[in-house]
Amino acid sequence: MGASLVWTEMVSAKGTIRESRRTFEFLDFVEEERPIVFQLFGANPESIAKATRILDGMSPDIIDLNAGCPVKKVVRSGSGAALMRDLGLMEEVVGAFIESTSRPGTVKIRSGWDAESINAPEVAGLIEKLGASAITIHPRTRAQGFTGTADWRLITEVKRSVGIPVIGNGDVRCADDAVRMMDTTGCDAVMIGRGAIGNPWIFREARAVMMGAEPPPRPLLSERLETAIEQLDLMVETKGVRRGVHEMRKHIVAYLRGFGGASKLRAELVIIEDPEAVKGRMRAALAELDASRETGASEGVIQ
Repeated sequence: MGASLVWTEMVSAKGTIRESRRTFEFLDFVEEERPIVFQLFGANPESIAKATRILDGMSPDIIDLNAGCPVKKVVRSGSGAALMRDLGLMEEVVGAFIESTSRPGTVKIRSGWDAESINAPEVAGLIEKLGASAITIHPRTRAQGFTGTADWRLITEVKRSVGIPVIGNGDVRCADDAVRMMDTTGCDAVMIGRGAIGNPWIFREARAVMMGAEPPPRPLLSERLETAIEQLDLMVETKGVRRGVHEMRKHIVAYLRGFGGASKLRAELVIIEDPEAVKGRMRAALAELDASRETGASEGVIQ
C-alpha cells in the first residue's frame, strides 16, 4: 500500500536465543515486503549481542532495538521503556546491539519514563554516539502508555540534538497528520502503527501528499470489505485458523469504522470462529451493497 519500510513484530532476545518457534513466527516475511526491519528487545547486553547476531544471520535489511515499549511484562524485565530510566544499562545494551550487527542498527525510544523524567534528547545523543543509524521517537512517556496526546515538540528536540535520521511516531491517523508531523518537527520519516489498523491505504495517501500529488480517493466500503477478506486469508495462512481469526477481529472492527449501519455486521463478525463463515458474511454484505446500489442507496451503508 506504499509503505517505505516494514517492521516485524517485536521479539525478545531470550526467545530468539532459545529458538522459540513463536519468536521466529513473528519474524516471518516474504521478499515482497522488503526493505524489512526486525525489532528486538531485551535488557541483558550479552543476550542482546547473541540475539542480534542470530537476527543478523537471517538477512533483514535493518535491525531495530526497542527501548520504548511501555507494556508491563516488557518493562518488568528491565527492557523496553525501562531502559529510559537507567542510562548506564541503556549504554551497555545499545553498545552491545550496535557492535553485533553488520546491518544498520536503529533504536526506538519514548519521551522518558514519566512526566518528571523526560530525557529523550539526552538519550538520543547517547544512542547516536554509540553508532546507531537512526532513532525513532514516540513522544509519550512510559507512564502515558497510549493515552493522552503525543507531544510532537519532543520529536523536534530530538531532531535538533542529533545528526542521524529521526523517525517520528505517534498520533498519525491520516495522510495529513503524517505531512504535518514532518513539516512541524523536521523529522526525516514518519512511522505509522495503530493508524494503519483497518486503514492500510494511509501509506499510499501519505506518500501522495508528501510528493505534492492529489491523494487517491478514500476506499469505498466494498473495497474495505474486499481488503479485509484478503487480510483474513493471509492471517489464517500465516498464523493458523484459530489465532488468525481471533487476531483479525480488531482489524475487521476498524475496517468497518465510520460506516452507517455496520454495527450489526461488526457484532456478528467478532463472534464467528470459522474463517470461511466470516468471509461468507462479508461477501453477503458486499452483495447487499450491490443490491443497494441498484436501488440508489448509499455505498457507505450496510442494510
